[in-house]
Amino acid sequence: MRKFAGSLAVSFALVCVACSPRDFLTRRLAADLIAGSDVFKATQQFWLRTGIVSNKEYSSPEYLVLQRHGWITVSGTACGTNLGPPPCWDVILTPLGIDVLRDWVPKKAATSQYFSVPVARRVLTGITGIHKSGDTADVEFQWKWAPLNQVGSVLYAASMEYTSTVGFIHYDDGWRVVEGSAPKTNQGLDDALKNGAPTQ
Repeated sequence: MRKFAGSLAVSFALVCVACSPRDFLTRRLAADLIAGSDVFKATQQFWLRTGIVSNKEYSSPEYLVLQRHGWITVSGTACGTNLGPPPCWDVILTPLGIDVLRDWVPKKAATSQYFSVPVARRVLTGITGIHKSGDTADVEFQWKWAPLNQVGSVLYAASMEYTSTVGFIHYDDGWRVVEGSAPKTNQGLDDALKNGAPTQ
């Protein structure tokens, strides 16, 4: 009887050794894989163009917010040959805007510049559901933007949460999050974040 119990314990230990924690898609594993993904960790960039811009670009919510905060000033101007139909706008950083954006404004000042400002990063707030089907699964999760600086604070509301769904696939070494583009079911993390809907 002792030999049977001993061999049963050894067999159970071998089976457990063959299993990896990544073989079981739990909310914790899903959260770790999503939050650790390069796509999820990518910093949100805001691209600011100064100089002459089209009406379409100027009328974006971001430019209007920057103007409302006194960081840019605009005046009507003639459109260049490749900017499209009038009106066009000459966007200039104000002294206050230069102070706020100092770290990202290129050193060589030019009449027209196009530069990026890192404004926010994603924060995973929770896994709300997992739907498994064989070797694939859809994981619904909530996330929000965490502003990195003053510009990010005015462009992204820290209290706004989004709900997204991402696909997972079970491989021989465990579960992996789908990071590329994929169909709606089992969609990749990049598409899931782009298609994120505000949480109700």
